Amino acid sequence: MARGKEKRPAELLVDKVRDAHRAKGGRLVVLIDGPAASGKTTLGEELAYLLKAQLVSMDLFYPGWGGLEVGSAMIAGSVLDPQEPGWRRWDWSNGKAAEWHKVNPKKDIVIEGSGALSAANKALATYTVWIHVELAERKRRKQLRDGTINMEHWDYWAMQERAFFQRERPDQLADIVYNGMTGELIE
Repeated sequence: MARGKEKRPAELLVDKVRDAHRAKGGRLVVLIDGPAASGKTTLGEELAYLLKAQLVSMDLFYPGWGGLEVGSAMIAGSVLDPQEPGWRRWDWSNGKAAEWHKVNPKKDIVIEGSGALSAANKALATYTVWIHVELAERKRRKQLRDGTINMEHWDYWAMQERAFFQRERPDQLADIVYNGMTGELIE
């Protein structure tokens, strides 16, 4: 890294994640949660790269636009299953489950997606992150990233996120909150 260059969020988190891993031992499991368009995928990709971990994006297996709760349950029930870890890809074009993807149970893993951080999933995690970004900024980011694609589903998905948030309180379960607006990390 160049002298004086500001560290990216993943670079700031990597030492905290490694410290937690040393303290807990076992396989490294990082969960990154936050609402739509908050930066989960970007942070997940960067953190997985720095940790040399496999990355699983929940966008690949939510069973449709009404599938946040099922996707959340799939982390403990499928992705981190001790016998046959993996997930079945959701074919968004055809609206049905597709092929099975195995997860290497011996390799460290970063899982990112809305609904990743529930009480049940936290029990299996080494380190957890909640990303906070204001609604107006998230909508702006979504527009820049995708244009109007899937905007007709935004409110329905947001309703599921709110219900999950109110029940599970991932912001309070998280080991750290990353403010995606200011770059601040709050432990």
